[in-house]
Amino acid sequence: MKLKYLIFLVLPFLAMDAFAEVRIGLINMERVLKDSEPAKKASSKLEKEFKKRSADLDKARQQAQAMQEDIEKNGATMADTARAAKSKELADLSRELQRKQREFNEDLNARRNEELQSIVEKTNAIIRTMAEKENFDLIVQEAVFASSRIDITDKVIKALSESAAGK
Repeated sequence: MKLKYLIFLVLPFLAMDAFAEVRIGLINMERVLKDSEPAKKASSKLEKEFKKRSADLDKARQQAQAMQEDIEKNGATMADTARAAKSKELADLSRELQRKQREFNEDLNARRNEELQSIVEKTNAIIRTMAEKENFDLIVQEAVFASSRIDITDKVIKALSESAAGK
């Protein structure tokens, strides 16, 4: 009977000791993909890469808008055939603009995913290295609640930025 009470009294202390040795970290990948130096460079690179196509789309939108306004303004005074021809030209231009916009979005999303994948791979390598060096037992990416004490996002962003600068 005494042994039962002894186990009952000692068991919580043994469990506390076991949990005290577990080291957990939390990483906010959204912040890493937004605030790290490689993410900022990738964003700038994509912006430069797609700037001309974006400007071309804006120009085509303005052209379609001007054509629409011309039809609305002068449509009543135009001959039926001229108005029909202008309307058909506007419809063709709008379809072409939508197609180009869709292609632009698909290309931009594909390139963005490539860049993000590269950053995620580098981040995961840094997290693994950090976990080994600092003896983490578990590092999670999402949690309903986590203390700032276990948040290692700033360390990861710093390490990622340093690795990008070291290239």
